[in-house]
Amino acid sequence: MRKRLITPTPESVRSCAESWLEIERVAIVEITSEEKDHPVESAFVSGETQGWRAAEPGAQTIRLIFDQPQRLKQIWLVFEENETTRTQEFVLRWSSDHGNSFREIVRQQWNFSPPETIREVEEYQVELSNVTILELKIVPNMSGGTARASLKTLHLS
Repeated sequence: MRKRLITPTPESVRSCAESWLEIERVAIVEITSEEKDHPVESAFVSGETQGWRAAEPGAQTIRLIFDQPQRLKQIWLVFEENETTRTQEFVLRWSSDHGNSFREIVRQQWNFSPPETIREVEEYQVELSNVTILELKIVPNMSGGTARASLKTLHLS
């Protein structure tokens, strides 16, 4: 058997190499809430950022309303939780008719268990045309409680 050990590409190097959409230039962003020190735009920036965090506990929505219909090939999401053990669920869905109807891309649950399991990275290869709205709904804790939703990174290409 022939084998070779490879070194994974660090995320910061990888994200710089991709041609990500500049979300702040191509879309209006709607959010249900945000903490003052963790605004939603920080989730769209490449490199080390604190990302977005909701100001209130419970389910939250981040909605991207594109100025012009977009063709999406890749969606990259990073969630981090350093403090609370919890099960989070998110739903990613899209619309081609300005929100009259939506199609689900993925519904995913993840168990955070700090300090061992603190990071969820999801990368989806998609073929979506004429996307007018992309919506991310996050339930930070399926058991309820005071957990607040957060999103470290959201990149699209």
